Amino acid sequence: MKPVRFTLLLITLAVLLVLSATGSALSGAVRIPLEALPELLMPAAQPDPSAAQAMPAPNPQLTLWRGVLLDIRLPRIALGLLVGGALAVAGAVMQALFRNPLAEPGLVGVSVGGAVGAVGAIVLGYDQQPLVLAGAAFVGSLLATLAAWLLGRRAPGAAGILLAGIAINAFGGALIGVFTYLADDMQLRSLTFWNLGSLATADWAMLSWLAPWTLALMGALLWQWRALNALLLGEREALHLGFELQRLRARLILLVTLLVGPLVAVTGIIGFVGLVVPHLVRLVAGADHRPLLPLSLLAGALIL
Repeated sequence: MKPVRFTLLLITLAVLLVLSATGSALSGAVRIPLEALPELLMPAAQPDPSAAQAMPAPNPQLTLWRGVLLDIRLPRIALGLLVGGALAVAGAVMQALFRNPLAEPGLVGVSVGGAVGAVGAIVLGYDQQPLVLAGAAFVGSLLATLAAWLLGRRAPGAAGILLAGIAINAFGGALIGVFTYLADDMQLRSLTFWNLGSLATADWAMLSWLAPWTLALMGALLWQWRALNALLLGEREALHLGFELQRLRARLILLVTLLVGPLVAVTGIIGFVGLVVPHLVRLVAGADHRPLLPLSLLAGALIL
């Protein structure tokens, strides 16, 4: 892909992303006018008790807008950018790893493992404890992926892991059915909303640790573009090019699991992005993973 075209696509997606984020910040049940945005993003003035003249009372409308913008919308927008970009990058990696256009991040059990962990925590009565819920989902993601790896590595190539992942997904779906049967009405409500996926749990405290973790792992996956291009040629060709396939597969699956697992834990299951976005980007950028991965990151963030 020519550098000029790549730069043009990168700038276009970045501009659309800024416009989309701005529109999301201003729209909703409480509409915020665009001209008020700079003032709302400025730190609120604190009253000075030593001042001789009392400061004017704060505008209640601005106080409401600032609370909605800073405490609700901006954290959700930031989480949406992280999750969308991460799922799209992970989807592109999985499609190259398995050489399967239908592959997506949940194929090796990350999503269903997180769902089993979260649903189990809800049925056990921890639906009002977000930290326990997120921890159970993350542990479930890791255990499901580990099971798929241990079962699938006995077969040559990536086909064994692919089939093991399908089996783990089916088994996880059965466990979710059992937990659903055991749940009461209130737990069923919590379970249903978690399985739909949501950005409503976002806050700045969560983002303070989730954002560095996600960005670091996405950077590690972006650095694997040479290996992913080699895998597109076939496993034998990648081996002749000097790539240790067993270690490469383990490294890529581990990175995807560590990337997607915490996101599933805090947002629930969000499908579509990891499967479709890489294909949309390939239509305009081609199959070379050097431009494909960063463009998928921006496109996934934009779509979500």
